[in-house]
Amino acid sequence: MEVFGLIGDPVTHSASPSMHTAAYEACAMEARYVTFTPSADGLEDALRGAAALGIRGLNVTIPFKQAVLPIVDADTVASRVGAVNTITLDTWPPRATNTDVAGVARALSHHGVDPAGASAVVIGAGGAARAAVHALVTAGATVHIANRTPARAESLAAELGAESAGGLETATRIAEAELVLQMTSVGMQGEASPIDTSVLHSDLVVFEAVYTPKETPVLEAASAAGARTIEGRWMLLYQGVAAFETWTGRDAPVAAMSDALEEHLRSGERPF
Repeated sequence: MEVFGLIGDPVTHSASPSMHTAAYEACAMEARYVTFTPSADGLEDALRGAAALGIRGLNVTIPFKQAVLPIVDADTVASRVGAVNTITLDTWPPRATNTDVAGVARALSHHGVDPAGASAVVIGAGGAARAAVHALVTAGATVHIANRTPARAESLAAELGAESAGGLETATRIAEAELVLQMTSVGMQGEASPIDTSVLHSDLVVFEAVYTPKETPVLEAASAAGARTIEGRWMLLYQGVAAFETWTGRDAPVAAMSDALEEHLRSGERPF
């Protein structure tokens, strides 16, 4: 029996067990996916204990995605993004990566979007935005970052190689852009759009990080403007797909994982 899991707080309503269990069943694997909530000061002990028990891999969610960095052997992606969400417990220190970057890249690819050479605007400068900027810059896009706090946007741009950055008022660059990635949590609680949606247009692809509600204010405005839209659940799905493939070395059963995620979202549970 292979065991994988998730550490975080809270983890009760995570979609990860549903997605990964569906993958194991589709691949006829004898495996289980379990959740843990270690204490902040016992994080290294928790990882050592998991390794000693033979747990093969762990996903990491809030509030531990940055806290585990000093404990693990982070790859270039996780180091650049500054956060870990996937740990492989086959060595010590354990190997770690960030599959949120793959989540962005593969969600775009799934919808036939190639960022190479595209002009992109990323809204936000938090963890999800960092993953998006890294994915876009690596793919060859020209990236502008617009954030409520301009200094954070400028720092992120300098760190990850975006072309420019500024406050949310600079999101007017969307008028000339081909891609917009809304990577803040705004919209999850019914808030208004973080940007002036009048600049959205029909030649855009609009990517949303928020997965519940399914139709956020940004996506509603984008659809009304005739833009193509990519819902937040696609990033959530593909980061899980990448974690499965990292641990098992086999292609993930994407359709089975997608169905499980969709059912989880319909159930009203909040995924992480």
